[in-house]
Amino acid sequence: MTAPWLTVIGLGEDGVDGVSAVARRLLADAEIVYGGRRHLDLAGSVSAEKRPWPSPLAAGLDEIEASRGRRVVVLATGDPMWFGIGATLARRIPADQMRVLPAPSAFQLAAARMGWPLAEVETVTLHGRPAERLKLALVPGARILALTVADSPRTVAAMLTDAGYGDSPLVALEHLGGPSERRVEGLARDWDFDVAPLHTLAIECVAGSDALLLPRVPGLPDEAFRHDGKMTKREVRALTLARLMPLPDALLWDIGAGCGSVAIEWMRAAPRAHAIAIEPRADRRAIMAENALALGVPDLDIRDGTAPDALEDLRAPDAIFIGGGLSKAVFEASFAALKPGGRLVANAVTLESEAILLALHASHGGDLVRLAVSRASAVGSLTGWRPAMPVTQWSLVKSRGYDS
Repeated sequence: MTAPWLTVIGLGEDGVDGVSAVARRLLADAEIVYGGRRHLDLAGSVSAEKRPWPSPLAAGLDEIEASRGRRVVVLATGDPMWFGIGATLARRIPADQMRVLPAPSAFQLAAARMGWPLAEVETVTLHGRPAERLKLALVPGARILALTVADSPRTVAAMLTDAGYGDSPLVALEHLGGPSERRVEGLARDWDFDVAPLHTLAIECVAGSDALLLPRVPGLPDEAFRHDGKMTKREVRALTLARLMPLPDALLWDIGAGCGSVAIEWMRAAPRAHAIAIEPRADRRAIMAENALALGVPDLDIRDGTAPDALEDLRAPDAIFIGGGLSKAVFEASFAALKPGGRLVANAVTLESEAILLALHASHGGDLVRLAVSRASAVGSLTGWRPAMPVTQWSLVKSRGYDS
């Protein structure tokens, strides 16, 4: 096993006074020390060359890799592996070459101050990320700890109020673990406080009577989406996603995405699920982007294009949904790119598209079903069933032994 040449040390507000003897020795023996200006100041006097992070950060990561074999220390805040630089370095540096010495994380300290069991708390970071990501965690009674920047609490408070959670208590916990530690608290609807840049925001979700409840199980109400009529409706969408099987870290291609309802619910349904939504119409892409923000998945990757040409050079997917633009050529290009064991689902409403699915089912197998939904509505002074257009759905799992 290669001896670690890179050490990542987590610091608290008390700096090196709060780290272990091992961490102090490794810092004293280092040749190069990287960190933010604050971290380098907390390190005090060291014999090593101090290098603040350059902009862009990637340049510093390249420098660290080029220093392989030298004694390099990276200073970070709290637990470097929890939304920190350690997690970024671990994608580049083999585990046996890197030693990580964490301090208590901001989440641990905040949970301790709030008296919240950390295992029952939703943790998110909004550093460099849209505040709308928080919407995924908004359910009555939820407790959320968020890493935020100085102006984020106002943004979060306004967002909570707009979503019907204005009575939610907010607590900004500043400089946790240090001599300047302070808490600022109030309700979301009344929030108008300035807080220190270094803080963690604690949120206890209290839903008002007007709060829109959006569970993460597939099948959100159609009214939760803006659309121009081009969308997979609620019941069919729920069954479609059941076939697609959203899994953590998995990637979906949503071809002919329309308003993005399937891709958005895929991302909501599983932690760290990703989706690429391909849609040729600019007006629908704009609506899709609005829906992604409103429903808590601003990271939806929206692409302009028409399949199969738009599929070139995309990362191989774990699942594919063909909701528009179905053709034999689109299927063949999609299926060739699909990972072994991946799922493909295609829906058809027109007779022409259904004929394509029948032919593909005959040649490739899979499951073919017809989905028919009727809704009760007024018939004069009485009530009757009004059927929606039936949907033919074909689903297929790619064999793990498939040879493209």
